[in-house]
Amino acid sequence: MKTALLAPGQGSQYVGMIKDLYDSFPEVQRLVDKADDILGYKLSEICFNGPLEELKKTKYTQPALFLHSACIFELLKGRIQFDCAAGHSVGEYAALYFAGVLSFESALQLVQLRGNLMFSAGEFAPGTMFAVIGLEDSIVEQICEKLTSEGNGNVVVPANYNCPGQLVVSGSADYLREKVNAFKEGGAKIVKELVVSGAFHSPLMLPAQKELAIAIENTEFKDAIVPVYVNVTGNPETKAESLKENLIKQLTSPVKWTQSILQMYNDGVRRFIEIGAGNVLQGLVKRTVTDCEILGLDKATDINNFLSSLK
Repeated sequence: MKTALLAPGQGSQYVGMIKDLYDSFPEVQRLVDKADDILGYKLSEICFNGPLEELKKTKYTQPALFLHSACIFELLKGRIQFDCAAGHSVGEYAALYFAGVLSFESALQLVQLRGNLMFSAGEFAPGTMFAVIGLEDSIVEQICEKLTSEGNGNVVVPANYNCPGQLVVSGSADYLREKVNAFKEGGAKIVKELVVSGAFHSPLMLPAQKELAIAIENTEFKDAIVPVYVNVTGNPETKAESLKENLIKQLTSPVKWTQSILQMYNDGVRRFIEIGAGNVLQGLVKRTVTDCEILGLDKATDINNFLSSLK
């Protein structure tokens, strides 16, 4: 049975994340302390104690999620066999770390820069995101095209293909809020605005992409030890240059998560393990494929129970 390791993205963070891991495992203490040194501030304090408003800031959320996933992987290294990896949005950096493509330090530095740049891009060109639930992807795509063509420079695009019947759209803040009823009129059951600081995975992230691309190009990428199913296409990649290219495109391209999970399933994956905060990805996998084992490793008890099961 093939196993995939999955790393979550924004929306999975919570106050107290990593704390019990830090208290339970010396390996995690070392990694968290190292992260605080690399970042130049106490990310651990924000993760452990909040407040939530601070943790929800993109510049802190993204490094926090990467660090949480990396800490759990630190406890699994050498003890678990896995056949591939994938990460949702910023989670892709953790997936590249799992697959040996990026070092811990390089991945964390890129994630820190990414969070800062995306926050700034959101201030420069205000954007927002809405989850559209209960509508076929093709209809959401058609509505986005229509709104963009009529937008006089405003954009509305598909941003996250999360699972069948759940697609997040991204676009110019005032315009998207004004026109969002178009999705309800098209048949959507729920249309809900997300708490984000910009129109992620849209052309409004171009200013951030340009600077991030320079940093990515100047970072050492190695060929992956297992395939990484990349957000931009949903397909597996192993070559360093291809992974680098896709990571640059990712910031302005939709996250094809549904396609990634379906492709993994078609390639024989029958066990999906979410490595990191929360259980969002477990829910998305359940709504995409059947007849699979779906696990989540987040807290110390999860790790201890899982490691015991391997003995």
